[in-house]
Amino acid sequence: MVTRVQFTVVACLLAALPLASCLLLATAKPSTESVSPVELVRQAVNNEVASNRESNRRFMFKDVKKTAHLNQVKLIVETKEATAGLLIANDGHPLSPEERKQEEARLQNYVRNPQELNKKRKQEKEDADHTMRILQALPDAFLYEPDGAEKGTEVLGRSGHELARLKFRPNPDYDPPSRVEQVLTGMTGYLLVDVPEKRIAQINATLEKDVGFGWGILGHLDRGGRFLVQQADIGDRHWELTRMELSMTGKILLVKKLSIQSSDTFSDFRPVPADLTFAQGVEMLKKEADRASAARSRPLGRASERKQPSEEKAEVKSPGLH
Repeated sequence: MVTRVQFTVVACLLAALPLASCLLLATAKPSTESVSPVELVRQAVNNEVASNRESNRRFMFKDVKKTAHLNQVKLIVETKEATAGLLIANDGHPLSPEERKQEEARLQNYVRNPQELNKKRKQEKEDADHTMRILQALPDAFLYEPDGAEKGTEVLGRSGHELARLKFRPNPDYDPPSRVEQVLTGMTGYLLVDVPEKRIAQINATLEKDVGFGWGILGHLDRGGRFLVQQADIGDRHWELTRMELSMTGKILLVKKLSIQSSDTFSDFRPVPADLTFAQGVEMLKKEADRASAARSRPLGRASERKQPSEEKAEVKSPGLH
């Protein structure tokens, strides 16, 4: 569905952000009128976890990342071995030939060095495990209360569906089993749950106090840190991460300063073969980057051949959290 900060609980958060790309089993949904907020969250979490385990679908998509110092566009492809990403633009400009060469060399290093690819795969597996642990902790780590509702859109939940808004605060009785879940003890915010689908459409959380990770031994995150992630049905009842915002400061190992201010928008999802290898994925990214470059450099046709504004507007798709 994205950059990792290793050896900190922030890595666990980032791993938890891509909430799960998966198919939801078509099951009967009980009415929420008699379902408590925590039970609604539990049902949604169970669906996220179960569908993540059962889905074998993979996609190519675009990631637009913005920070205080950069604006980048990447093409991402999921393969059976690991996720590959190719930078295609910086600050609104295509890469220079030398920059493109460096990007391709970086990816080819994984193709030529199985040990490096194996390290990448292991890191992604570790992140996925953290994802499951964070998700599974949500029903018990917080106390929930209803806070209204809103409608789903093309990039949030499922368009037209009711999204239940649930405020949450730390559950004083929750005892985190490891440092992965420890950060949850200092968070407040709200969830948006797609009621018909029983899926988590958005998590918007803020640290209400300084939170140590590794029980304070490894470092801490500062009060006021915030993260937001949202996902949506991109078609065929398949959900993907569509937006991620992260604003965190703190320290790692009590010495190195940590500062993350970023926003990612994920869009243009297209399915790829489930058995795609990393090497094949790299070639696919290169071809897609070439097509995008050719489209940018292609001159406009004669006026009579140009699309009318109404036609162009009809083809624009709204954007579709790695």
